[in-house]
Amino acid sequence: MNPDFCSLPISQKVSMNNFILAATAQTPRIDCNSITGIMSIEGRCIPDEPDDFWLPILNWFESYLLRPLQSTVIKIDLEYFNIASSKRILFLLYKLNELSESGCNVIVEWRYKIDDEEMFEVGQDFAYMVKFPFEFISYRDGGFSLAI
Repeated sequence: MNPDFCSLPISQKVSMNNFILAATAQTPRIDCNSITGIMSIEGRCIPDEPDDFWLPILNWFESYLLRPLQSTVIKIDLEYFNIASSKRILFLLYKLNELSESGCNVIVEWRYKIDDEEMFEVGQDFAYMVKFPFEFISYRDGGFSLAI
């Protein structure tokens, strides 16, 4: 990745396709937008074939890293995920470390239901492993609030 790329004006960056997957009972909704730099992962993540599910997402992200925007936001709102998905999420976060170290702004919005302490703690564990900020956002089924 070109470390000076984040400082280029948007008009000098080549656009790539966005990546969207609909949610299923076992996989989350994925929305990766190369124009806004916002990527979201929402739902349950217990795919039968983790490699088959995660490979196109990670491939899209690798392509995004070649020409990233100045700011990248990852919104993660998972009600549950298995160990195999945890490893892929951590891999994605480590790639975001590289992006952050190249001078781009990176933030993860870790969203969790206000009564789901386990998901909050998992987010804290992930936040400890990276060098960019996490925002913790708790919500009830009607809205969001920033966690302290």
